[in-house]
Amino acid sequence: MSMKIVAWSALGPDERENLLARPALETTEELRSAVADIIDTVRREGDRAVRDYGRRFDGREPAALLAGADDLASARDELDDALVAAIDTAIETVTRFHEAARPGDYEIETAPGVACQARWRALDPVGLYVPAGTAPLPSTAVMLGVPARLAGCRRIVLATPPGSDGRADAAVRYIAHRLEIDTVLVAGGAQAVAAMAYGTESVPKVVRVFGPGNRFVAEAKRQAAQDPAGAAMDLPAGPSEVMVIADATADPDFVAMDLLSQAEHGPDSQVFLVTDADELARAVVFSLERLTAELPRAATARRALEHGAIIAVERIDEAVRVANDYAPEHLIIATNDARALCDGITSAGSVFLGHYTPEALGDYISGTNHVLPTGGWARSYAGLSLTDFMRRMTVQEATPEGLRNLGPDGARLAAHEGLDAHRLAIQLRLDRLGEGPQ
Repeated sequence: MSMKIVAWSALGPDERENLLARPALETTEELRSAVADIIDTVRREGDRAVRDYGRRFDGREPAALLAGADDLASARDELDDALVAAIDTAIETVTRFHEAARPGDYEIETAPGVACQARWRALDPVGLYVPAGTAPLPSTAVMLGVPARLAGCRRIVLATPPGSDGRADAAVRYIAHRLEIDTVLVAGGAQAVAAMAYGTESVPKVVRVFGPGNRFVAEAKRQAAQDPAGAAMDLPAGPSEVMVIADATADPDFVAMDLLSQAEHGPDSQVFLVTDADELARAVVFSLERLTAELPRAATARRALEHGAIIAVERIDEAVRVANDYAPEHLIIATNDARALCDGITSAGSVFLGHYTPEALGDYISGTNHVLPTGGWARSYAGLSLTDFMRRMTVQEATPEGLRNLGPDGARLAAHEGLDAHRLAIQLRLDRLGEGPQ
């Protein structure tokens, strides 16, 4: 079954909403209960529980729960030179992009004698989750590790499941070594999140957990984030998604492969093409049928395509409105005037402009971060950045002159709110300065 072509103008408001609806997330009571049990057991039994769950869920346990220094340092020898060069390039481009977003401290006098500051400080320690389900994802290690290091996080825990040899993937270990991350937890799933969020004998407790994962990982992050004793999480994440806006100038094979690059993630991935070119829409259908058959993950991609759609609009500017309503994780604008159309985009995780900017470029090497909000969260969340690994702290200092200038109005506001201790905290100081009630 291929993607259906749907005329946007023929749909009513409810039909449009249903067409763009995300697949239901698999957060069942059974899942919540299972994850809660895992977290509770890891909190009580520590390292032993992490090992036990690894045997139960993965059918293996790590050779060592924490990768040794020699194992990290020797990872380079297990990789071919071309892959090492590609990883190094990715680290360079991601570093260059994220370094440009470094925030600065500032100080301003809000009234004579009252100085207010904003100071940025790194979170510490932080936990990075790097999946390795059907295959390890060293690109995620880059996307998480680089901004964490740039932010100044001193203690970083990187968790990733063991391979068949009981060790973390060599490319992930190489990246950890390159970024001077020396605490690598060789474990995955909810048990790894629990170990980082609450700490064990071997794993330091972190203040925030970053990174994508399966539904068990996502649920563990959610539960830990809601527990004052746990750890915060980065951003809501669900199945991967892409929307492509294309006009008659687009190459149907390019568009089809961009759709497939998301569809192959999983059967619950969501892909849409929005176009004002009927001939392109039909050509993409044929390209999808031909190119899908060539993919190793063809069966997975076909299932994802079944709940996607090619949306036919009458004018290309309508596609911008569709995209803003949908708020995609990834948005590709494959048109003759991509930059102009992008000016109208208000809700997207990451945007890819023109015919030669595949979404896969951002996944690996362009420099932007591939940890992005899904499920419509792009309306209110941004993709991962340097500042997510930092917190902003405000500082203020008032001289006697400053208290005289602002204190009386502060006391009046406190009195209006009926908070007498607040009022007196100001007024007592004013009285000492010889300033009675105003």
